[in-house]
Amino acid sequence: MSESTPSFSSLHGKVLLLSGASRGVGECVARLAVERGAAGLALVGRDTKTGEALAKELTSLGTKTIFISADLAKPDEPARIVETVDKAFGVVHGLLNSAAETSRGSVWNTTPEMFDTMMAVNVRAPFMLIQGCAKIMKREGVAGAVVNIGSVTGYGGDVNLTHYAISKGALHTLTRNCAYSLMRDRIRVNLLNPGWMDTPTEDATQRKWHNAQDGWLQKAESEQPLGRLIKPDELARTIMFLLSDESGLMTGAVIDFDQSVVGAGSPSKPKLGEVWP
Repeated sequence: MSESTPSFSSLHGKVLLLSGASRGVGECVARLAVERGAAGLALVGRDTKTGEALAKELTSLGTKTIFISADLAKPDEPARIVETVDKAFGVVHGLLNSAAETSRGSVWNTTPEMFDTMMAVNVRAPFMLIQGCAKIMKREGVAGAVVNIGSVTGYGGDVNLTHYAISKGALHTLTRNCAYSLMRDRIRVNLLNPGWMDTPTEDATQRKWHNAQDGWLQKAESEQPLGRLIKPDELARTIMFLLSDESGLMTGAVIDFDQSVVGAGSPSKPKLGEVWP
């Protein structure tokens, strides 16, 4: 292969829309996309200062990058995001739905407001972003790829993750239905279900909802079968595989990325007296 020929796994000439991209997994995906020759990136997040700094840095490396500050709990935000990307690039080849609401709540204390916010961010926003991007892909006649970030929690979840688990379970069906609906338009849609991850968001979540102190990560990792939590860069490589041509015609797939096997081993049971909070 000559130096001028892009590799099969490259993103040469492609434009990506990445939600939840100002830090963590989204940031890793953005940096890897630049390394693999993406023509343009649209980063979506809530941290304007961090997002704009990242966009400026990636642009200086040769990939035009814009940052779109957005609150995905608002119903009109996905349409505004897609319109902004269309005006900036005129096309989109790939979409990553990584942004998520991760608040805790059980069957006992989840309020209607908590439930609605969770579903708005974790289900409605990804769907509307897929809809908007698919229309651009079809209009421009390009093959497209969508990666939704779910969670192994979507199979049921723990007692303190009820409304979160419901939202991620809904994302399973959303992914498969959209994959089936968009297949004839050469738009692939896949779901990646990570387990417990080492990210800035997870650190904040542990401290806010579980009273975690310094050292919680080291303790948690020492108890895992493979001795660590999932790192953002390794998940980013899998996301890049799904966004690139390297994943071929794979669509409608639900991929578990975790050090557990659903349905294997001892049945999961709540501890005696376990409640939340």
